[in-house]
Amino acid sequence: MTYPSPPWTLQGYAIQTLQLIDIERVRSLIPPEFDIVSLWPGKTLGGVYLSLYGSGSVLEYSELIVVAGRVRYSGKTGGWISHIYVDNHDSVAGGREIWGLPKEIAEFTWEKCERPKVTLRERSTRYQHQVTVRQGENTLCRFSYNHAKFGWQVPLNDNVLSTLSGNILYFNGDFKSRLGLVGSQLEVPPESPFANLGLKQPWLTLDMDKLCLTAGAPEVVGQLNSSLIIHA
Repeated sequence: MTYPSPPWTLQGYAIQTLQLIDIERVRSLIPPEFDIVSLWPGKTLGGVYLSLYGSGSVLEYSELIVVAGRVRYSGKTGGWISHIYVDNHDSVAGGREIWGLPKEIAEFTWEKCERPKVTLRERSTRYQHQVTVRQGENTLCRFSYNHAKFGWQVPLNDNVLSTLSGNILYFNGDFKSRLGLVGSQLEVPPESPFANLGLKQPWLTLDMDKLCLTAGAPEVVGQLNSSLIIHA
C-alpha cells in the first residue's frame, strides 16, 4: 500500500459533535503518562467526527473519529483518539504508520432521508440526513443530522496527542470551513467497540461544509514509560 507523505490536505464535508464523557470511562484507554483534562468535575470533552473527503483531497475516503477526551502531556494539550475508522486501505496504513492512529476499515452509508409532510412540531424532531458506519454485520454507530441553513466561513485549529512505537506524538489539524450549528441524534449500539464510552445525545453539533483540512506531520515530544503501548 502507498500513501502520501504529510501534511495531508483533505477537502469535503464533516459533522462534529461535542459531548461530555466520564473520565472514569476513558482512563483505561489512555496511557498513564497523560493527564486527562477535566472540563467539568469528573468529565472530559470528547465527541464524534464524521467526514466525507472527495475531489481535491490527497486521498478520497469517509472517516469516523471517536475522541475519548482531552489530554495533556508536558505542557501540550490535545484530543485523544480512541477509535478511528475509514473506508480506504491507504488511509489505514498512513494513519497507523505516520500518526500512530488505530485506524480500521469500516463501511459507510451516507443517505438523504425522505421527509413527508409534517407539522412544525414534528419537523423539529426529524432529520434530513443519516450516515451509518458498519464493520461486517456489526453497526458501530448511526448518526442522523440536518445541514445548516446558513453558516460562517471560519478557520479552526486543533491538536492531537498519540503514541507510536513507544514515542509520544503531537500534531496539528488546521481547518477552514463554513461552520453552522445543527440538530442531530447519535445512536451507538451495545455491540459497538466504543459503546462503553457512554456517548449520549450531543451537547453541540457543528456542520462543517466546504471543509479544507490539513493534517500536519507529527512531532515526537516524549516517550512512554509504561509497558502498555497504545496505538502502536
